Amino acid sequence: MARESMGFDVLIVGGGPSGLSAAIRLRQLAIEQDRELSVCLIEKGSEIGAHILSGAVIETRSLDYLIPDWKSKSAPLTVAAREDRFLFLTETGALVLPTPPPMHNHGNYIVSLGNVCRWLAEQAEALGCEIFAGFAGAEVLYNEDGSVCGVTTGDMGIGLDGRPTHNYQPGIDLIARQTLFAEGCRGSLTRDLIDHFGLRAGCDVQTYGIGLKELWEVDPSCHHEGLILHTIGWPLDNKTYGGSFLYHLENHQVAVGFVVGLDYINPHLSPFDEFQRFKTHANIRGVFAGGRRVAYGARALSEGGFQSIPKLTFPGGVLVGDTAGFLNVPKIKGTHTAMMSGILAAESIFAALARGDSVEVIAYAEAVRQSWVHKELHAVRNIRPAFRWGLWPGMTYAGLEAYLLKGRAPWTFRHHADHTALQKAARCRKIDYPRPDNSVSFDKLSSVFLSATNHAENQPVHLRLKDSLVPLTVNRTLYDAPEQRYCPAGVYEILGEGSAARLQINAQNCIHCKTCDIKDPTQNIIWVVPEGGGGPNYPNM
Repeated sequence: MARESMGFDVLIVGGGPSGLSAAIRLRQLAIEQDRELSVCLIEKGSEIGAHILSGAVIETRSLDYLIPDWKSKSAPLTVAAREDRFLFLTETGALVLPTPPPMHNHGNYIVSLGNVCRWLAEQAEALGCEIFAGFAGAEVLYNEDGSVCGVTTGDMGIGLDGRPTHNYQPGIDLIARQTLFAEGCRGSLTRDLIDHFGLRAGCDVQTYGIGLKELWEVDPSCHHEGLILHTIGWPLDNKTYGGSFLYHLENHQVAVGFVVGLDYINPHLSPFDEFQRFKTHANIRGVFAGGRRVAYGARALSEGGFQSIPKLTFPGGVLVGDTAGFLNVPKIKGTHTAMMSGILAAESIFAALARGDSVEVIAYAEAVRQSWVHKELHAVRNIRPAFRWGLWPGMTYAGLEAYLLKGRAPWTFRHHADHTALQKAARCRKIDYPRPDNSVSFDKLSSVFLSATNHAENQPVHLRLKDSLVPLTVNRTLYDAPEQRYCPAGVYEILGEGSAARLQINAQNCIHCKTCDIKDPTQNIIWVVPEGGGGPNYPNM
């Protein structure tokens, strides 16, 4: 069957904060200047917000610029931050620490980022943007001169054997003068673009964390609307970067999450089990007593910051948001920077198209360099990599930066690829994780159930191995099969013993966090998009 083709002035791949902000700003400018400008946004989730997962506490700086009257438009930002707390946990107690300056949240809002994105989509559609959810960008399209001219959406109805079934529908070629890639962390198309155009020449590799989150309905006596609590320390050791958050939303809801830097060295470590163990701490457990867990999810975070941002432009397109790595790690926020990157891209692209220039919009990269986004990320560039020295040296350096250097240090620390940090299993201590009590701690499969994850079973596995022998000959032999632990959804299992052992990939469980694509020690696992509409369906996350 021949592919259909649709043409637009601008195509946006990804329905997160950056992509939606770009769509809104493009249509605002078109209306203000009375110009024809067709804008299309595609999203691989079943709906806008289905794949969005974040803490989240939002700084409204970018939203104030984009939609100044957002309060009168019923934006879902209703819980103002009222109190910050910061704890260092030991196994049996807690020490109250001063809240670091970047983590002060006065004037910010605790939100469901998924609901914020649903609201942003409504604003974009009201302005004339076409939004297609359930359509995954599967391949980048190129002109004869090598410039990007759009993407192809994934085919539907391909069977496990790779052949079309009776439900087969070919993907659609979406053609555009400019394409914005807003895929979020470790976007599969962005990964290919970075390799194709050499966009990482002159910058560091990206480094990542994995964030796990649950949404709870708690007893009213345990709820304090507007409270923001962060912790460091137990259950992680002093060599592993990470920490937790508890955000008290409206309606007696608490969002609890745990982040582990994916540069951890012990292959026996399981981020999921560290999260479950954290909730059993004496200073934390009481929040959930008598409560009910209503949602679960996980996703990777781009933690490289300033020195890991790649070249943002290439012929025919740009990178925006977390796919480029605009997260401010010390502030634990990236929505405001992601949104502004989308806004700046939109303004630069609109101006270029108005001039008849549709090749490479280099003005966007310059706009970022001249913006507060650049200044903000540059000021904190050394804090995350300093934690490679360990928790207390990292904390000491973070304090030095926050109170004395304030980003003016004449040096920039470098990053290393996360998968290279993993040591051999024989050199590392095994970790004895407690069994879940099904009260505050749970197993992976019951957690995945709460993510409402679903994939059509009769489709090719979207977690591909470069070499099918490596999981047994290398990963199991040298690293004790760490994919069984770094995956937060039970996708990877070693079944059988000895020569009968094999790796089973339960692709149906995949919650699209991309951790396997990042942490696999031999980079043997490649994550590609499954059929559009598959994956998690996060409510209020």
